[in-house]
Amino acid sequence: MIINTFRMMNMKITTPRVGIAAAASAALLLTACSSSTSDDGAIGDPALTVAAAFYPLQFVAERVGGDDVSLISLTPPGVEAHDVELSPATVRELGTADLALYLSDFQPAVDDAISTTGIASLDAASVIALHEAEEHAEGDEDDHDHDHEGEDHADEHDHGDSDPHFWLDPHLLAELAGSVAESFGEADPDNAATYSANADALVGELEALDESFATGLAQCERDTIVVSHEAFGYLTEAYGLHQEGLAGLDPDTEPSPARLLEIQDIIAETGVTTIFTESIVSTSVAEALAADVGVETAVLDPVENVTDGDDYIDVMTRNLAALQAALGCA
Repeated sequence: MIINTFRMMNMKITTPRVGIAAAASAALLLTACSSSTSDDGAIGDPALTVAAAFYPLQFVAERVGGDDVSLISLTPPGVEAHDVELSPATVRELGTADLALYLSDFQPAVDDAISTTGIASLDAASVIALHEAEEHAEGDEDDHDHDHEGEDHADEHDHGDSDPHFWLDPHLLAELAGSVAESFGEADPDNAATYSANADALVGELEALDESFATGLAQCERDTIVVSHEAFGYLTEAYGLHQEGLAGLDPDTEPSPARLLEIQDIIAETGVTTIFTESIVSTSVAEALAADVGVETAVLDPVENVTDGDDYIDVMTRNLAALQAALGCA
């Protein structure tokens, strides 16, 4: 049975909306009211141009900035965020921005471009306490610290070998929103109050999403998920689950034959019914293994990028439904 999976080893692994109605309405109202206006009331050009390194940072920038911010996306739709390379034209465009949002040590090409251009920037790793990669190898914390007080994480952070996927915990993405609003307000004081209000509305949506995950995953028959690559450590830690990955943090890593045998044993021991694949990464190895052991495959999206007009809330809502189905949640 495992032979069929080993034959796939030459193929590289590359390639109910949640929220409170009032919060969503407030977000729409704030966006509508946040446009820069001239003295005669006409809508003007955005006050800031912001470059976002990859989708989750772009999502926060869009929601916090509203119509007062013009976005430059450094990772095109459908491109795997880990592998992004920047053309000279993109680097020049980056140099025209007022501010860049990025995550250091996640995308080397972006780190280099920010250093080369000398652009003002906000590093998400200076705001969020990233976890060392080995801390997420188990990912089975029973509790999740939801203390939303303003905690200084910068001194705790050492991200040389860290797990970058913090945005898969909605609480942590909400934590970033406040810092983004502060950075926008410093660059554009005239609209600082609007940025702060927009951030508050976004935090409300993300807190509602967090609560939906906590409630929806509280009573499940199983607590182990098998995934294509170990991007889900923050999510599993937040909601009392445990992840096992075919590959590690890098989705380009090929699982060894020994690792595939380990995964087979884990599936047999834990009663896992589903191997989770991703939306923009090759599913070949995962599908071959699933066929060998007689389980299903389903998409669990790391939300490193989006397609088809979805946003972060849309994709995370689908992720919750997929987890509930796979884990047999009540």
